[in-house]
Amino acid sequence: MTLDNQMTTKALLRERISSHTIRIKDFWTIYKGSRIGMIGLSLILAFIIIAFIAPWLAPYHPRALVGTPFLPPTEKHLLGTDQVGRDIYSGLIWGTRISLMVGLLASAFAVAIGTTIGLLSGYYRGPLDSVLMRITDLFITLPALPFILILAALIGRNIWNIIFVIAIIGWTGTARMVRSQTLSIKERPYVEAARSIGARDRQIVIRHILPNVFPLVFANAIIGTVDSILAESGLSFLGLGDPTQPSWGMILHYANEAGALATGRWWFIIPPGICIMLVTIGFAFSSYSLDQILNPRLRKRRW
Repeated sequence: MTLDNQMTTKALLRERISSHTIRIKDFWTIYKGSRIGMIGLSLILAFIIIAFIAPWLAPYHPRALVGTPFLPPTEKHLLGTDQVGRDIYSGLIWGTRISLMVGLLASAFAVAIGTTIGLLSGYYRGPLDSVLMRITDLFITLPALPFILILAALIGRNIWNIIFVIAIIGWTGTARMVRSQTLSIKERPYVEAARSIGARDRQIVIRHILPNVFPLVFANAIIGTVDSILAESGLSFLGLGDPTQPSWGMILHYANEAGALATGRWWFIIPPGICIMLVTIGFAFSSYSLDQILNPRLRKRRW
């Protein structure tokens, strides 16, 4: 390669890095202009703060028997007590930490699996692509709810098992999206420039392809968190959650066992339902705004 070609190649790479820097700086300016996005972010931050200060915000330990069963809301017990005398308000506050942890970790693991498979499949193609995509197709064809229920029942009612079960079924969409993006990006001039100056495959994937697919992956992870929180709540409600952890789904499970709906004990049902609704709205609104910013077909301005 001549000196002029080397200088041109390096200039292309520097221009690409500068473009990423501009995007990062402009992102917040664009995002805060979205009213829906700011509402979603505010809800998410509020629940994250509650999760962090749960030990100080909750008056009792969530599993402590602190009163007579089925007490209505009072000054001492803001949301009453459950069928064994546990403070529902304390369980609700601690449940924020558990539900968010499950949602974020399960989504993160699913996205990590999907991104890895999508990058390998899209970049190397050939037999590896065929094998990985057939595995992806297999998981897509599996009925999600029965598969999750069977796995959860087989491996046990443990919070980490629940995270694993949710993650193992939720990576397929990310894998297909990353693969399609990788197929396009690896043919672009700056990738060819990096390859021409001797960059290895791993360097190209990590430094040039991954940063370009990451924004879409991040937006997909946000909405995946919603699915994970709802999945954990559903599993717990059906009795497959971790009974040692006070998640919102477990509170609803205990309320169902105690017949709270039939006896009109609204304080046992409505608060965890509202929490699940608000946190899912927060993540959904944020994902919607991110999609508008990152999707060229939806955004109204270039950045």
